[in-house]
This record gives sequence, structure tokens and C-alpha cells, in this order.
Amino acid sequence: MQLLTFIGFTALVAIIAYLKTRNTDESSSDGYFLGGRSLTGVVIAGSLLLTNLSTEQIVGLNGAAFKEGILVMAWETLAAIAMVITAVFLLPRYLKGGITTVPQFLENRYDKMTKTIASGLFLTGYAVILLPIVLYSGALAINSMFSVPEMLGVSKNTALWITVWGIGIIGSIYAVFGGLKAVAVSDLINAIGLLIGGLMIPFFGLMAIGDGNISEGISTLINTNPEKFNSIGTEDSSIPFATIFTGMMLVQLFYWGTNQAIIQRALGAKNLKEGQKGLILASFIKILGPLIVVLPGIIAFHMFGDSLTNQDEAYPMLVTKVLPSYLVGFFAAVLFGAILSSFNSALNSSVTLFGIDIYQSYIKKDATEKQVVWAGKKFGIVLAIISMFIAPLLIYASDGLFGYLQEANGIYSIPILTIIVVGYLTKHVPAIGAKVGVISGSVLYIISQFIIKPTFNIVEMVDGVETVTGNTYPHFLNVMAILFVLNIIIMLIIGKLQPRAKAYELTYTNQVDIKPWKYLKITGIIICIIVVGIYIYFAK
Repeated sequence: MQLLTFIGFTALVAIIAYLKTRNTDESSSDGYFLGGRSLTGVVIAGSLLLTNLSTEQIVGLNGAAFKEGILVMAWETLAAIAMVITAVFLLPRYLKGGITTVPQFLENRYDKMTKTIASGLFLTGYAVILLPIVLYSGALAINSMFSVPEMLGVSKNTALWITVWGIGIIGSIYAVFGGLKAVAVSDLINAIGLLIGGLMIPFFGLMAIGDGNISEGISTLINTNPEKFNSIGTEDSSIPFATIFTGMMLVQLFYWGTNQAIIQRALGAKNLKEGQKGLILASFIKILGPLIVVLPGIIAFHMFGDSLTNQDEAYPMLVTKVLPSYLVGFFAAVLFGAILSSFNSALNSSVTLFGIDIYQSYIKKDATEKQVVWAGKKFGIVLAIISMFIAPLLIYASDGLFGYLQEANGIYSIPILTIIVVGYLTKHVPAIGAKVGVISGSVLYIISQFIIKPTFNIVEMVDGVETVTGNTYPHFLNVMAILFVLNIIIMLIIGKLQPRAKAYELTYTNQVDIKPWKYLKITGIIICIIVVGIYIYFAK
């Protein structure tokens, strides 16, 4: 019954997505890559949230909350402020320039080679980091909920390969052959289901703790585990409090304001007003995110305590324990939708980057729009296959996947954010400054985190074996902030010594109406106040 419910809901979403997108002209680049620039605020909000909310968030962040408590909510609540900044500052400029991809702006602002370097960094990050992690974490969740190894009579490793390839193939069909609008429509449907299903877990969890009374469950949870409800991270925590003012906000700004897989939804808005409404609506809902990706982890700690050796097992075990069996199929379906969303969104963005920024720019400059779309689809298939081969190998590095994802993303996130911010805020920094900034940012971060940092490991003898028990190197979020400032200084010095011959001016392309939403400022201020208030309330 659970499996039938899962299959039925998943099939229904696919059918609706097809019916809603069958009239979209996908032979054109705007039709395929941006959904015909017709996305409304509600669709954008739903798609933004589900693109972000996948198993590496639900399982990984709840696992972090199991270990450290509410302080990990920074990854969720601070995203709301980043979305407000994107709606106010970045989106108007993106839509005014009529860009399809973020690297397109870099070409307009700097030159084609800068765009190519940025596209290459995005594609490498998607192929090696994001896509495999989404597939791997998603496969683990599905295998656990449906006992796939036992069902198929195979080992856990074999089941992992089967599930990874199953998710990858289905996600590829959505993303490669459906285009952005199919992805966005299916995201909206799944977002509603995930919001309902995600809230059911803490609901039934608190009911279980409070013997059928939710308020009693909340009271018991807080009183029994007060250390888990402190928003201020200590120096030895995964998010020291000081980092939320440094690298944390930079990571959030990159993710919500410049990451192609995310911002592509807003770039497909029918006008600026709808794009801003979508971002603001998503930011309001994002504030409630900890109810889905943090609170269940704390509930799991209360129930299981030290009985779990792997923190990432906390959420799947909680689902199995508290969710009525008749709802498991539905929840698995919406969780599967979240997995697909993150996978096919990143894949669709990769197809867009390759088709427009590489194929049309270097391989076939006189390509028609239909040829560009077809080339992008073929590249997407190859990229999907590569990621499906890499994903199962992550079983050998399964500890702390969420932390690994955030730290590894710094290789390309901060350098790209740097050249975009400098590009919009200055008019005279030349292309060579951007090239130096993005390359030095990536190289210095790699040297810092993967060469220098290991030399600061604290090694102790544990049961007669030398074991790494800690590290005295600066937190990776602070390293990001330091390199961000350093790269800006380097770019400004280059701009002073070798300025552009002609000052850069952003030209309005008239592709969409860029009249802003009249309630943008007041709603943005309210969101920021709420976020600060949450931190003050839980500060201890």
C-alpha cells in the first residue's frame, strides 16, 4: 500500500507537469531555459523552496540538529535575509539586463573568457559536488524508508547503486526533456506536499513525546533538553556565532542571489514584480524552515539519545518511529519529489550554462536556438551519467555530508560572488581584475582548506590508534570572509592601476517589465526583524 501511494503521487505530479508545459515552445532558448519568462510569484516561491529543500537538507541538517541543536537553524533563517537582498538589489539588475544565466552578466560586464571561467566553475561544482551528493543522500533516504535492500534481496551497496540510477534517470527526464517550466511546475506541487509532509513529522513526534498532547510535548522537549535550544554557537560548534556575520551571510548571498540552479527560477519571472513577490514569499516560508529541518532532529535526540552512532540516521529513524504506516507512502513521494527537484534543477541549470555560455559561444557560434537547446540536452545526459557514477562512491565519505557540501562549495561560491558584487558596484574594474579575482579566490581556498588546514589537526591516541580529534585552523566560514575581502581589494587595486577604457553602464533590454513590487521594502524589513527576533528569543 505504501509503495502504491508513493508511485501514484509521483506519477500524478509528472502528468500535471506535462499538461501545464505542453504549450511552452521549448525549441526556443527562453521557452526551454526560462519557461518562456512566464513564471508567477507563487510558482517561483514554490520552486525556490523545493530546489533548496532536498535530502541533504532534510536528512543532513536534522542530523546536525540532533548533535548540536537549534543553532544550525542559521542555514535556514539567514537565507530569508539573503532572499530579501536578492529581491532588492540583484534581481532588478538581472532582469534589466535580460540575462538567461548569471555568467551572461559577467560577459557583459567583463568579457567572454570571464563568463567561460565562471560557467566552468559552476558546471564542475554541480558535476562533482552537488549532483552526486543529492543523489547519494536521496538514495539513502529511499532505501531506508522502503527497505530496498531487503525488498530486492541485494546488499546495501548494490541497492544504493540501483536507487541512485533510478533517481538520476527520472530526474534527467524531467530536467533535460521538460525544461525549466516542467521543473518549476512539478516543484510547486511537490512543495505543497513536502510542506504538509514535513510538518507531519514534528507534529507526530511532539504528540509522541507529550502522550498525545502537543503543548505538553513542546514543554517536555524544551525542559529536558535546554542545551539544544540555544541559538548562539560556541567556538567549537559547527557555526560559531561570529561566523553568521562573516562567511555565513556570504554563502547565503551566493546561494540565493547568484547560484544558477536557484536564481534561474527568478530569471524566468514574467516581470520584476512577480519575481520579487516570489522571493519575498519564499523568504517568509523559509523562516518556518527549522520546523522541518531542525526541530525533528532535536525530537530524535530526545527519543534516541546516544543510541545512534551516525547522526544522519536520526531523521529516517524518527520518520519510521512516529509516522503512521498509512502516511509513509505519501511522505516518501513528496520526499522523492524534493530529491528530484534539487537534482533536476541543478541539471537544468547545467544544461542552460553549457548550451548558452559554451556551445553557442565557442562550439557553434551560428547555431540556431533549436540547436542550442538540443546540444544542452545532450550535455545534460552526459553530466547526469557522470554524477550517477560518482554518487554511490560517496558511501566511503558518508560522515558529515552537509558540512562537506558547504565547505566544498566555497571553491567556486565566494570567487563568483566576489566578481558579481564588484561588477555591479563599480564601473571601472577591468576584465583582467575579474579573472585574477575568480582564479585566485578558488586557488587560495583550495590551498587553505585542503593543504594547510590538515596540518593543524589535533592527533591523539585513542585505543592505541592515532586519531584526529580536532583542528585549530580558522573556521571555513571565516576563511571565506577573509578571501572575499582580499579578492575585492585585489580587484579594486587592478581597477585603479588599469581601469576600463569606458565605464560600464547596465542597459535595459526591455525583455520584461522592471517596475518593482510596491510592498517590497516594508515586507523585506518585516522579514529581517523577524529573523533577528528569533535569534534574540533563543539566545542564552
